[in-house]
Amino acid sequence: MKPYVISNVGMSLDGKLATINNDSRISGENDLKRVHQIRKEVHGIMVGIGTVLKDDPRLTVHKIQAKKEDNPVRIVVDSNLRIPLNARILNNDAKTIIATTLDDNPEKMEKMEKLKEYESVEVIQVGSEKVDLKKLMNILYEKGIKKILLEGGGTLNWGMFKENLVDEVSVYVAPKIFGGMGAPTYVDGEGFKTVDECVKLELKKYYPLDDGMVLEFKVKNTR
Repeated sequence: MKPYVISNVGMSLDGKLATINNDSRISGENDLKRVHQIRKEVHGIMVGIGTVLKDDPRLTVHKIQAKKEDNPVRIVVDSNLRIPLNARILNNDAKTIIATTLDDNPEKMEKMEKLKEYESVEVIQVGSEKVDLKKLMNILYEKGIKKILLEGGGTLNWGMFKENLVDEVSVYVAPKIFGGMGAPTYVDGEGFKTVDECVKLELKKYYPLDDGMVLEFKVKNTR
């Protein structure tokens, strides 16, 4: 069994998450509230270590009215355990699960010992060179995390789609063009080689919001 996974993203019309200078002002006030409402309704929010290093997010519910107990578990996929010890995601606002690999090099083991001192942090080792996302999903489900909001970034999104672990996609498209070969995109990674291999979606709902459009899809499990 695995959690039900909703992949949410706010992006420009050309699929960028930010400009080449990391200006990520995409969503308006109402879209931010929409995302935080989803956060309030799930059991976990999952991001990759790249998102933590770039944005230092809190990953809590704070754009709408909420209590501390409304905050879902924060999940960070961090194969090489690069998370800074002063990252905001390690605070006591909610529990944090850090998923890393089974590699036991001295530097990683030293950081794991330091992370054990944090009251709200749990480290899970799963996979060898990279975190095994399928096994991680099984572990999270067994921990009672039955619904997850996947908030990227592009590398983690690719891994989740590649392993067919995403059930729903929710996209806010802003009427903006960013351009830039180096600008971050919704899904990065190696990519599928053919259209037949790609993830296929079924549009379920769409509506205008702020100055853009929200599109909601179900993932068609045809691969």
